[in-house]
Amino acid sequence: MELNQIIEWAGNSIYAFQALGALVGGTLCVILFRQLATKRFRTHKEAEEFREECSQWIRDRNWEALIARCDAPPWWTKVLPQLLGLAASRTDIAPAEIRNFALDQFEREVQAELEHKVMWVNTVIKSEPMLGLLGTVAGMIAAFGKIASMQKSGTDPSMLANDISLALITTAVGLVIALPLMTAISAILIRVRKLQFEVDQILTPLLDQLAEARFAETQQKVRLSSSERQVERTR
Repeated sequence: MELNQIIEWAGNSIYAFQALGALVGGTLCVILFRQLATKRFRTHKEAEEFREECSQWIRDRNWEALIARCDAPPWWTKVLPQLLGLAASRTDIAPAEIRNFALDQFEREVQAELEHKVMWVNTVIKSEPMLGLLGTVAGMIAAFGKIASMQKSGTDPSMLANDISLALITTAVGLVIALPLMTAISAILIRVRKLQFEVDQILTPLLDQLAEARFAETQQKVRLSSSERQVERTR
């Protein structure tokens, strides 16, 4: 197989890789948009209603109602209710560790998953123009190879059109794919930051309140236990 045939085959295969990259990047963006839509509250008002309702249950120390509500529609797909319900159900965790436990779960189970998908989309964004550049180089190599052999083989100059079009089209395709993905990933990152903001502004105060309530409950149990022991000793 001659060099020009190899370059022509490799150049045409670039279109397939670019199409695969577009499919992977577009699919991941759709998945990320859908995940963030289900994980976040739709409005700030809805988030505030969640905070007020859960805060009241924590003040009442009604743990069963709090856990049941966090795991029921329409909250069961949201990140904040799931983390709060998990923290409230883990009675084996010391009150001082509740906040760290919930935030660690957010970073490992939610944030890490989102960042993993974002990383793959960024890889596609970076790869598409590079594939286009590779097609440009391959097309120009093929074109110059035919120019060099024109005097010997009498190649028709119009045959250079395919090589030059490969050089230009692959670059254009790479940019056409990368630019919308860049816009999409920017919108996704904005939503990820809003989710982090919700965790900081809504969930963290509730976790602190939960820790204080659990600590007070523990202290109350200790005092009751101590009083019971004193009563038994007096008998």
